[in-house]
Amino acid sequence: MYIIVVGGGKVGYYLSQVLVADGHEVLVLETEPQRVEFMKEELGSVVMRGDGCEAATLDQVGAGRSDMLIAVTGDDEDNLVACQVAKHRFKVPHTIALLNNPRNRTIFKILGVDVTVDSTDLILAHIEQELPKHPLIPLLTLKGGGLEIVEVKVPPDSTAIGKRLKDLPIPPESVISLIIGKEKGAQIPTEDTVLAAEDEVVAVTKPELEEALRGAFTGS
Repeated sequence: MYIIVVGGGKVGYYLSQVLVADGHEVLVLETEPQRVEFMKEELGSVVMRGDGCEAATLDQVGAGRSDMLIAVTGDDEDNLVACQVAKHRFKVPHTIALLNNPRNRTIFKILGVDVTVDSTDLILAHIEQELPKHPLIPLLTLKGGGLEIVEVKVPPDSTAIGKRLKDLPIPPESVISLIIGKEKGAQIPTEDTVLAAEDEVVAVTKPELEEALRGAFTGS
């Protein structure tokens, strides 16, 4: 794949290293001259000084043939503009933007950015995984369907322990797709699957049903 990375900060630098190592054709755009020189020493000719928000720059680096543009600058406005120009001017099939401010997620979605990566949400997910009072962790939002894939961990004191799935008040339009137990490992559940303490349950649900789903497995 030909991938354009807009932004040569720490995220762009390490991301580009991985992509190059995986055999992708990568072009990094960075505006800061000193940063460009540093990255050239490390990554070579895949780094170029230029503004990824400008159509002329994207045209110069062949955005029209690129498979993906990833905007990871420290400015949400720049990331949004870069993705917009790539998508609408050069018909780049896939755009990914780093969100520095979670409040901007809605506008990015409305304006057609394919995927947003929110570093704040990623950190919170890891924190919540360690906190028993927050047993539900969003894993993935399914594009266009209004659905999420979430993980629910059954706490040791849950009233759901020892019960079959069909006997739990699982909200409608929620599908239990996988259960990972400490002893039994991963299994595709049936309605007669019995829950054990600290089972990890992977489900597909609507965002507005998250609280009800959490309650079904925690007993709260």
